[in-house]
Amino acid sequence: MSQKIENFLFTSESVNEGHPDKLADQVSDGVLDAILAQDPDAKVACETATKTNMVMVFGEITTTAKVDYEAVVRQVCKDIGFNSEEDGLNGNTCEVLVRLHEQSPDIGQGVHGMGTKALEDIGAGDQGIMFGYATDEHESLMPLTLVLAHRLGHRLTVVRKDGTCPWVLPDGKTQVTIEYKNDNGAMVPLRVHTVLISTQHKEGVTNEKIAEDLMNEVIKKVIPEKYLDDKTIYHLNPSGRFVIGGPDGDAGLTGRKIIIDTYGGWGAHGGGAFSGKDPTKVDRSGAYIARQAAKSVVAAGLARRCLMQISYAIGVAKPLSVHIDTYGTGKISDAEILKKVEAAFDFRPGMIGKNLDLKRGGNKRYQTTAAYGHFGREDDLNIFTWEKVVPL
Repeated sequence: MSQKIENFLFTSESVNEGHPDKLADQVSDGVLDAILAQDPDAKVACETATKTNMVMVFGEITTTAKVDYEAVVRQVCKDIGFNSEEDGLNGNTCEVLVRLHEQSPDIGQGVHGMGTKALEDIGAGDQGIMFGYATDEHESLMPLTLVLAHRLGHRLTVVRKDGTCPWVLPDGKTQVTIEYKNDNGAMVPLRVHTVLISTQHKEGVTNEKIAEDLMNEVIKKVIPEKYLDDKTIYHLNPSGRFVIGGPDGDAGLTGRKIIIDTYGGWGAHGGGAFSGKDPTKVDRSGAYIARQAAKSVVAAGLARRCLMQISYAIGVAKPLSVHIDTYGTGKISDAEILKKVEAAFDFRPGMIGKNLDLKRGGNKRYQTTAAYGHFGREDDLNIFTWEKVVPL
């Protein structure tokens, strides 16, 4: 008989908005915002690729909106801080390639009947499995490893943009390892074991200055003191030099940071990316409603931890399956919790889009979701509508 592990280490990572893959996600969602602002019923699947001083958008879009895609791409790059070759990309002068075409009519007739289907009958944009996860280890009902990794990355961006650390450049990665206790299926964080930060920097700044600023202006401003001790390990720019960054250092693609976008390795992931997709794409909308359902279960005190799975068939509105696992932490059976969830939520794609107000773009709504995670962000529930708890 196997013995249950009590204490263990778990790690989650994040990347800054200037990471080339995150640049790609933000460009794709910037395009989605621009289109939905004019045409809420548009069908959008916009991918982005980027390399040295080049950004390309490509994919399938069916819309009545009139959008200057090149202008959108350049503005997103400049929003992030890519304004010169030193940054790793110059949004003012970089090459922008646009390769966007209409959605296949074969898909359109099956999913939305080329606009003829009622909202409740709109089918899923593709087959697939989506997961939602929640845990009571942090007030956001998200894993603490990922919360801290995201907040370190966000703080790096703040000190870059407000001039606190003028040597910081846009690209960067963070990683946090925490020692946990397994409390009968619930996760209890005990201490931060390791903090890793790699940030792009200007030429000439010393490694000592980098380490000092990262400790005082980033780590100590983000990680609660109670989780740090004299055994905590710090790796601050461990490669020793990170001047070349952004798309100049690495190619970037939409959808290559799906674990960072979701739960940092906790729970599960169906494999589908979010950015650049309209609400009929259940990769996005299904994952959003699954998070809301899992969060609502934990917020209601029905379980300390919850994983939810939904599956779909292309062109079919009703999910093929809905499953809940509370890791043995449920106050009532998982079957009883599932009944409560199915009574409170409508998992048909058209209704998800309506109930979570997912057809609304503009004002950087989706662009905001494309860096520092799609979940656990209660700073603006007008954007992150799926973070609103539904009473069960």
